[in-house]
Amino acid sequence: MQYFFLTEGWHIGRVWEPGGPWDMLSWRRPPKIQRTNIAMENQGERLWLYQVDDPILMLEVTPDPTRVKTENIGQVMIKRLISPEEAIAQLNQANTLYKDPTPGH
Repeated sequence: MQYFFLTEGWHIGRVWEPGGPWDMLSWRRPPKIQRTNIAMENQGERLWLYQVDDPILMLEVTPDPTRVKTENIGQVMIKRLISPEEAIAQLNQANTLYKDPTPGH
């Protein structure tokens, strides 16, 4: 599995795998993307830890304009997914951690 952090109020859009955009017909399923119940605070923003399938190479994320104040950002591409060890290292360096009793939101 791979991981990434996503700011609260942002949504996952398109997903890419080695052959290009995720192909539901080829894979016969949607990509596995699961928000964990762990978040950390970084520069005043809450970043949730997500777990994703190994075949995922890149994700498009967009802010929810009703929840996030962004002026010139329409979308962001997450191209660097991290290993479990890197995720743990990031969480260990965080000043504040959060745990959601209902993961997967």
